[in-house]
Amino acid sequence: MKQQHKSKPVTPADILQYWFAEEIKPLWFNSTPEFDAELKDRFLDIYDAALDGKFSDWKQSADGCVALVVVLDQFPLNMFRGQPKSFEGEAKARDAAREAVANGFDKQLPDEQKAFLYMPFMHSEQIADQELSVELFDAAGLKNNLRYAIHHRDIIRRFSRFPHRNKILGRPSTRAELEYLASKEAFHG
Repeated sequence: MKQQHKSKPVTPADILQYWFAEEIKPLWFNSTPEFDAELKDRFLDIYDAALDGKFSDWKQSADGCVALVVVLDQFPLNMFRGQPKSFEGEAKARDAAREAVANGFDKQLPDEQKAFLYMPFMHSEQIADQELSVELFDAAGLKNNLRYAIHHRDIIRRFSRFPHRNKILGRPSTRAELEYLASKEAFHG
């Protein structure tokens, strides 16, 4: 992987080419400490800038929206794994995704990119976002993602939050959450 040049402004195409590269896809949900470190090294400045609203103009296109969502929703999960900061970009990612859906940009995206555009709703601890996640994945015919969206929604319906985040966020767990986390059905993120 080439180092992103600091002097050249990053574009949505840069983010999409990186994230959707064949060698990166296997790491999406099976990351390694090396990949997490690579993401942080290459994209921390870009993530910080996106969090500060510096790429709001990206919301004017389908590619820009999905790139912004990847930067705000996916990158921090890797860069800050196991830390509260890993969830800091989620609300802004949802805002970008909501805007993309409102503008019909999701209809312009290939399924793989559409799935990542919808993911911030699946990561939300708000039931309305979870219901929207299920609706979007279902309407798009993304059956595999829909299965995960339903699973996430059902966790929020049951606990009103993701129990696996409690330790990371310093929240006390209820007895029911602890029993769930110790069970075979537990989702650990």
